[in-house]
Amino acid sequence: MQCRFCKTELENVFIDLFNSPASNSFLTKEQLNEPEIFYPLKVYTCSNCFLVQVDEYKKSDAIFNNDYVYYSSYSTSWLAHARQYVELMTKRFNLDENSTVIEIASNDGYLLQYFKQKNIPVLGIEPTANTAQVAKEKGIESLVDFFGVRLAETLVGKSIQADLLLGNNVLAHVPDINDFVGGMKVILKPEGVITMEFPHLMQLIENKQFDTIYHEHFSYLSFNTVKKIFEARGLEIFEVDELPTHGGSLRIYAKHKEDDSKTISENVNVLLKKEKDKGMLNLFYYNNFQEKALDTKLVLTSFLIAQKKAGKKVAAYGAAAKGNTLLNYCGIKNDLIDFVVDANPHKQNKWLPASHIPVVDEEFLKQAKPDYVIILPWNLKDEITKQLFYIKDWNAQFIIPIPELSFM
Repeated sequence: MQCRFCKTELENVFIDLFNSPASNSFLTKEQLNEPEIFYPLKVYTCSNCFLVQVDEYKKSDAIFNNDYVYYSSYSTSWLAHARQYVELMTKRFNLDENSTVIEIASNDGYLLQYFKQKNIPVLGIEPTANTAQVAKEKGIESLVDFFGVRLAETLVGKSIQADLLLGNNVLAHVPDINDFVGGMKVILKPEGVITMEFPHLMQLIENKQFDTIYHEHFSYLSFNTVKKIFEARGLEIFEVDELPTHGGSLRIYAKHKEDDSKTISENVNVLLKKEKDKGMLNLFYYNNFQEKALDTKLVLTSFLIAQKKAGKKVAAYGAAAKGNTLLNYCGIKNDLIDFVVDANPHKQNKWLPASHIPVVDEEFLKQAKPDYVIILPWNLKDEITKQLFYIKDWNAQFIIPIPELSFM
């Protein structure tokens, strides 16, 4: 296997989470008695560019099909993040009715709706037809397609280019990251701006976030590596923000290398040095992540077995992709966790892949009154604990599994 950026042969295993189904392949009742497809989930570190990456066992066109169940608009905190972003970008880059904003992986229009409210022209590019349809119903023009050089050249041929080109949590999802970034170079106006948000690899490692690894995430990105990838396609990063979203993310700002209208922020050099000082430009930094994941597995499974022996009832909240990685790596089934609650009706009345834990609505939680509620999307713990505050009425406790097992 070769590095998907620099083509170096990959020999260094970052972590092996063994065989797992696709994290968003929820099951219907009829499918519970049918065979499931499992794929290897082994992640490598490139010794040359330090891109951490999973092999593409599960093809992207099979993941992002018409049954894709992730809709961004079901998280109130994520909507607030999107609204804040729109306000910031509109002011910073003087966007108006003469600008064009293009979002790659626009999902259900969770973000573009706020630009549209300001009468700023928008275009969404989204590979999943069902989520794109929801965006269209909001009046957001949406193309159902994968983004890359091919699509970018087609759009430029129709005189469509971006003043602001954005993508949130998509850079990690693309199997051909060179073609993806190359497409951004093509579609960006001469003085346009690119912003990309993605989970920061440094936070993943430091905080044991192995559950954020799944087949849909092809790449796990440091700032140093992303800078190299963009430079290889004639793009230059001129600003970076460190964000708390998704357990610690980066928002990068990029421009054409030829564009002299923007100065390089000192934040760029500060973060490059921060990663270097952490040791991220040395393979040794990546070598003990397997042991960190194993520690989490042993602690969590021991806790659940103890509660089962004590006659306690354990539920979970949030049928998130990261939750499926955690449960499947730990070997947790529906005999240890009774059910998982999720606000997304597209997931309710289905079952989690492999673990076969049923997904129910919040009313079920109120009736069942479990002793513990494990918050699987731990990055949303503040939002979820506030929403489910009433479980304290029956003396239940929240459990946060990552980075350490803790109680709230």
